[in-house]
Amino acid sequence: MGLVESIMNFSEGRRTEVVHAIRDAITAVAGVQLLDVQSDADHNRTVISFAGEAEAVGEAAFQATRTAQGLINLDTHRGEHPRIGATDVLPFVPLGQTTMKQCVALARKVGKRIGDELGIAVYLYEEAATRPERQNLADVRKGEYEAWRKAIGVDPAREPDFGPAVATPAGATVVGARQPLIAYNIYLNTTDVEIAKKIAKSIRYLGGGLRYVKALGLLVDGRAQISMNLVNFRGTPIHRVQELVRAEAMRYGVTITEGEVIGLVPQDALVDAAEHYLQLNRFRRDQVLESKLAAPSAGDDWLPTNTFQAFAAGTPTPGGGSAAALAGALAGSLGQMVANLTVSRKKYAAVKPSMQAALERLSEATTSLGKLALSDSAAFNAISVTRKLPEEQADRAQQLAAAIVHACEVPLQVAQQAASLFDDLYLLATQGNVNARTDAQVGGYLAYAAVNGAGLNVLVNLGDLSDAQLREQFSAAVAKLRQQAEQGLQKLTTL
Repeated sequence: MGLVESIMNFSEGRRTEVVHAIRDAITAVAGVQLLDVQSDADHNRTVISFAGEAEAVGEAAFQATRTAQGLINLDTHRGEHPRIGATDVLPFVPLGQTTMKQCVALARKVGKRIGDELGIAVYLYEEAATRPERQNLADVRKGEYEAWRKAIGVDPAREPDFGPAVATPAGATVVGARQPLIAYNIYLNTTDVEIAKKIAKSIRYLGGGLRYVKALGLLVDGRAQISMNLVNFRGTPIHRVQELVRAEAMRYGVTITEGEVIGLVPQDALVDAAEHYLQLNRFRRDQVLESKLAAPSAGDDWLPTNTFQAFAAGTPTPGGGSAAALAGALAGSLGQMVANLTVSRKKYAAVKPSMQAALERLSEATTSLGKLALSDSAAFNAISVTRKLPEEQADRAQQLAAAIVHACEVPLQVAQQAASLFDDLYLLATQGNVNARTDAQVGGYLAYAAVNGAGLNVLVNLGDLSDAQLREQFSAAVAKLRQQAEQGLQKLTTL
């Protein structure tokens, strides 16, 4: 999967320390870029936008939901904006070559994890909805938290898609996949708000207007405004909205004075408008200079510069645990290289089945280690965020203990995955392409570093673990894996 954006809505817009904690939970995940944070005190709501590779965005969304669960109580929350949960809405939006189908899969995966691990009721909406009556967010959120709390577990229509049918102070979370939404306003040269309301009614879908337009007429700073959400700019382009508003305004003898984009807008939406108004009938998207410069190079520029910058940034994460996981992923990647250089040669036809099997195992391990690199950062951040919870919060100690255990479990998984690479690396070094033997051996050194580096991260967290039996289990597991790595490396490098 490629790039994905998430625009998460949280039921808190007044306590800056809570907003910052949620924001920090997102930015702590490697591979995520924070795009925008907008808080509204009257609505008591915050919208945080971020983007990145799908796996990283999914992890960040989960960690943000975990953080909000511990800091926001819907029983005491009051605000103007409709809401049903602490993490109220969690949409995934496809960017670039990412498909809607992939975002639907991500939404369901993250939704299930929120339900299973956090015990929050999850409802799927928009493209990810499993029931037609849940496609519209307003229908899912009807009656808000107060009505939902009374109906959950009683009304079959309120049965969640994931998680328990039980009311908690975190409420429910609505997770879905949708097209990019454009918040677009048009101002008129009149103070008559009734004209704006009539135009809004005529252009919105529910009023018989454009399919993907939601609109209201408002009076803003003494000017009539049509405030719109364009929920699918490909289905209803922004220039088509502009022209319909212009035509409707002429009916009342008024004109458009200016347009206004709120937040972020997809580049394609603006290019669509440029093509229309400039009548560029044979225009190609690769003629946009910035797009051409941003396109991947066909040369040798394969170094992960952004990854290096992330580790060098002087922030707590990503740190040594994530680096250990990446070392293990590199070890697995080198093993795959040797396997591919073997199965493609007729000379090694006799060992092709075993090489293919090793290739599959190494591919799975490499993918897993890459995900664990992200999980390690998130686990560290979860401890930091939990320590910031109010001392008087009833479940603070329980949450902190769970976060510490998780921070031990993740690097232990890294060490286990890295240690499992040695058998395949030895197979490749002894039966694979002889010209790539040293590559398999280098993989062994990287796997050795991964096991020991991850082991250090397990041990450093044991000091905060109050359960003596668990401390002993983790210590024994690390010692066993270190011994396994020592033996594996010695066997591999003394051929």
